[in-house]
Amino acid sequence: MSVLPLVFTSGWASGINAYAVVLLFGIFGATGLSEEVPESLQRTDVLVTAGVLFLCEAVADKIPYVDSAWDTAHTVIRPVSGAVVAALLAGESGSLPELAAGAVGGSTALMSHLVKAGTRMAVNTSPEPFSNIGVSVAEDLGVAGVVTFAVFNPVAAAVVAGSLLLLGLVVLLFLASRIRRFLRRRAQRREEGRMARPGGQGPHG
Repeated sequence: MSVLPLVFTSGWASGINAYAVVLLFGIFGATGLSEEVPESLQRTDVLVTAGVLFLCEAVADKIPYVDSAWDTAHTVIRPVSGAVVAALLAGESGSLPELAAGAVGGSTALMSHLVKAGTRMAVNTSPEPFSNIGVSVAEDLGVAGVVTFAVFNPVAAAVVAGSLLLLGLVVLLFLASRIRRFLRRRAQRREEGRMARPGGQGPHG
């Protein structure tokens, strides 16, 4: 069977939490639950690094505004990670050219990352922090569940991932006004911070 469904699913999950994807695949490979995982993802140093970064993301992802700053910093990291993991999976199976797999994984990761980042901007317009925690926990559980499902049933997992990606894009359209509100608020905070620094000019400066 082609590794394409697994590549697509790993790309979708990487756009949400790239470190969780590397950690989960590495554990599944190291424990023998999956033969599709390349040796490079099963290395101890890779697993430890992915675990530490996953814990950092688990904390940052639940703090209002910090989560959006974290998402901004990972706009390149998540798609690149999705492309690398996809290429490694394709190279292990030999059923899909690595370049094509990287393109699928990277582009899918970019789309799901944009959905996540946009959704978080909308959530950050809420004055309370509990919605951030709830959304973050749902994302972590979703990634864990879909990646685990993909190991045992890659085609069905790819259908689930595709449906979630499409649903996320639709929700993002409905949240457009809240996202614009978040961006205006962030720009205002930056301006206030600039004005508060020594040498900052006042409104008539």
